[in-house]
Amino acid sequence: MRRKLSLALAFISLLCLAALATVSADNWPQWRGPMMNGISIEKNLPTKWGTEENVTWKLAMPDRSGSTPIIWDNMIFLNVADGTKTTGTLSFWALDRTTGKVLWKKPLGAGDHMMRKQNMSSPSPVTDGKTVWVLTGMGVLRAFDFKGNELWMRDIQKDYGKFGLNWGYGSSPLLHENALYVPVLHGMRTDDPSYLLKIDKATGKTIWRHERPTPAHTESPDAYITPAVLKQGNSLQIVVSGGDCVTGHDPATGKELWRAYGLNPQNIAFNRIVNSPIVFDGLVYAGSRGNPYMAVKTGGSGDITNTHVAWTFAAGPDVPTPVTDGKYFYLVRDNGTMFCLDAKTGKEIYANQRMKPGTYSASPVLADGKIYATSEEGFTVVVKAGPQFEVLAENSLGDYCLSSPAISDGQIFMRTSGFLYCIGKRVKK
Repeated sequence: MRRKLSLALAFISLLCLAALATVSADNWPQWRGPMMNGISIEKNLPTKWGTEENVTWKLAMPDRSGSTPIIWDNMIFLNVADGTKTTGTLSFWALDRTTGKVLWKKPLGAGDHMMRKQNMSSPSPVTDGKTVWVLTGMGVLRAFDFKGNELWMRDIQKDYGKFGLNWGYGSSPLLHENALYVPVLHGMRTDDPSYLLKIDKATGKTIWRHERPTPAHTESPDAYITPAVLKQGNSLQIVVSGGDCVTGHDPATGKELWRAYGLNPQNIAFNRIVNSPIVFDGLVYAGSRGNPYMAVKTGGSGDITNTHVAWTFAAGPDVPTPVTDGKYFYLVRDNGTMFCLDAKTGKEIYANQRMKPGTYSASPVLADGKIYATSEEGFTVVVKAGPQFEVLAENSLGDYCLSSPAISDGQIFMRTSGFLYCIGKRVKK
């Protein structure tokens, strides 16, 4: 009887977890989606599209942006450059998800400018379904309700000094529970220390500011990453990569709990880090400027470089953040080649498979048994997930693209410099 009761309770728990997963998958509340790892559990997603084919609607954009659209129920939110070389201003847009019409626009400030390929609209917004927060490359962080009322504003550069990154600030804030985590990892153009901020999401006040030292030099202290959340039993950690290492922090205090070096073994001067850390099934994955990419076992404290590095790989990406389901680990390199590794061991499953030629800066998304990888030239290559490399489709929007795809209710949202596209039919209203 006791065994049957246990099995029944376990079955109910699984049903509850499945229901929660389904609910979270309906929305895309931040850059890397509902589970903060580039994965969606949705099915029957579009595979083929074009500028007109399988497009439900498209909305003209005034300029390029690396920011990913976020979606909650019938609302879409966008960090928008109004015209980097003309107006030099940024704004925040809310759209009706069904029609693509703009519901409201709010100014985010002046001073937008180009820093190599990106402008100051690169950070993606984040929402909890009631409030939405948006950060600019100038360090202005604002909170709005869904009607467009501003709740509070912070100017991080005014509070803590100018950003010293070589190519402009581009990190998206991490939302977890009652707080936003904002990394400022820099050194190329400043002698000020790098730090991690925890900001109360309701008031905008700083809960703590933790300095993060690094022996990296020249441009190597610079990082453009978004932090990740590591759950170990009942405890939580905030994971940050940059400055030649990856670190885990106590969310209550910011205190550094562990550190693993290995992202710049040759002490290269220009080893800035763009791709973000990933946490999945007892491993923290972190990349450098291509070589090496590494996986770190969780559970350590202090300097764990010599004890917890599970594997390293010499052909990692520079800009795109990889994606994994815990079994296979998919890396899309900037040159348009794709690798599949064993997620636990780093062993190559397949290597150096050529996708559509181009430069890949957007991060791949894993959903519906497919990997969606988008190039700067506006091509999205759809690759079958699993141990065999197979291209299912190549879809062109014919326009410049830095933004990663977003998925919600059976639709894919693609952002180019000219348009925001809603692709496919909505399966839930």
